[in-house]
Amino acid sequence: MAEKLEDLNLPNLTVQKIIKDALPDNVNVGKDARSALSRAASIFVLYITSQATKEAQKVNRKTLLGLDIIKALEELEFDEFVEPLQIMLKEFKEAKQKKIKAKKSEDVEMTEEVEEEAVEEEETGEA
Repeated sequence: MAEKLEDLNLPNLTVQKIIKDALPDNVNVGKDARSALSRAASIFVLYITSQATKEAQKVNRKTLLGLDIIKALEELEFDEFVEPLQIMLKEFKEAKQKKIKAKKSEDVEMTEEVEEEAVEEEETGEA
């Protein structure tokens, strides 16, 4: 667990990027406002994580899943976050599957190339 309370805060650069992406270019946010947003976001994440942990424990799991987070958001009545999160989770899983398929395809191609080279070396007597 965290040694200090500050260890639980989200990274400042991450929070700054989120703020920058969420606001129009001509809006500046002061240091104290960024700090307050960072703290609030950290508390929100801890709050959702705590509830998601309870959801996982109900089914005797120690690992949190995306479904636990979604159930936690519903349980805590943050319904407006559920649908966007479900969409993002689906996109994440699809991207992960594509990456796995691409890796498998790459491995198969490499294996075929190695086998072809071995056959050619065998036929020409090289080793």
